[in-house]
Amino acid sequence: MSAAKRGTERPSATDPGAEGSATAAAPQAQETAAGKPALTLPRQRQDTADGPAALNLLVVGDDPTGAFTAPWFQDGGGPRIRILRAGNLTAAGRLLTDDVHCILLDLPDVLDGVRHVLRVAPGTAVLVLTDGSDDGRAAEAVRVGAQDHLARSEVDAGTVTRAVRYAVERKRADLALRKLTETRLLAQENRRLERGLLPTPLLDGADLRFAAHYRPGRSRALLGGDFYDAVRTSDGVVHAMIGDVCGHGPDAAALGVELRIAWRALTFAGLGGDTLLRTLQQVLVHERADDEIFATLCALDIAPDGDGADLYLAGHPAPLLAGPGRVPRLLAHEDGGPALGLLPDALAEWQPVPVALDGEWRLMLYTDGLIEGRIGVGTQRLEEDGMVRLVSRLLAAGLHGDSLLDAAVTEVRELNGGELTDDVAIVLLERTGLQP
Repeated sequence: MSAAKRGTERPSATDPGAEGSATAAAPQAQETAAGKPALTLPRQRQDTADGPAALNLLVVGDDPTGAFTAPWFQDGGGPRIRILRAGNLTAAGRLLTDDVHCILLDLPDVLDGVRHVLRVAPGTAVLVLTDGSDDGRAAEAVRVGAQDHLARSEVDAGTVTRAVRYAVERKRADLALRKLTETRLLAQENRRLERGLLPTPLLDGADLRFAAHYRPGRSRALLGGDFYDAVRTSDGVVHAMIGDVCGHGPDAAALGVELRIAWRALTFAGLGGDTLLRTLQQVLVHERADDEIFATLCALDIAPDGDGADLYLAGHPAPLLAGPGRVPRLLAHEDGGPALGLLPDALAEWQPVPVALDGEWRLMLYTDGLIEGRIGVGTQRLEEDGMVRLVSRLLAAGLHGDSLLDAAVTEVRELNGGELTDDVAIVLLERTGLQP
């Protein structure tokens, strides 16, 4: 390979990319100190601000043919390839900095070299120097993790420049693909986890139909701060609840899951009413990140015959009750208590509100994300009265179950002019089809 192809400049004393650069400059310093005319060394070319960026190539090996003694390679207007040299992997480790773009291995055991480099510099492109283009080690090195191979007989400015550029771009593509794959796997894992945290109602033996709709406000999330559940205990009572942890994000979602699981466990343990809510408040106080966090809750205990229920409200919107021949209406909420976590146990109190449920009926529990959406471009919000009118119209159209909930949320989103920013949870319990 001619000097014209590799670069004619001699390395300067400050150039770290070539071995022996300090000794090359020593004679000039001695002669100058003795008063003799200083030798004029060729100036090393500088990268221009608008020229192609330089790429740093670390060559690891003895380089017996002297192919990489020049401080740099450049082919035409392509990027300048700066050369750093290390005799072995130990010495290479001292030169492996973030600005090394590619490593060229010229070692007897090149496969072990590739594995070593992938461990210590997983983000750096790797080339291997082989004795020929058909060298069997070349394909094996690529299989192990190198980006490409370079035949010793083909080393010149153009070949080196192209090999380094392509290796760097392949490595970037590999890293981008790996990151994308990891992100997708993590997203799938999160979705599986969040789906597992959503409840499966336990209503075997209950003469009720259950439907639920859940839509978190967080983008690309499946779980928000809203939570709900429904179970039937051995005495035939159906217990249903819905709640909302203030705030957004994974912390609110985690606290909501804790409260839901605690509610189910306490309910099956026989706790109910004021005692259960006080215990849930203790759970919230011990698990919340700061004293400002609270949670609202609506709970219903429906009698085994389905003709009545006790309603408990802890700072939560009242459920909607509908049925044949009845105008859909909100249940009484005046006797509701404070949200969980707002008042100390000594001051907090939750009284049951009796609810008559004769014949066929539908009870819809919901969180405030359903009623706080805007109506059009103004500041007016849907609120509870607008929600009652909306659901009444859908019931009159014959919708029920999941279809009713899906249609309600779709219409609320349309009125809002786009996606709702708050979490939305809805639970629908229906007692229909009774025989006279």
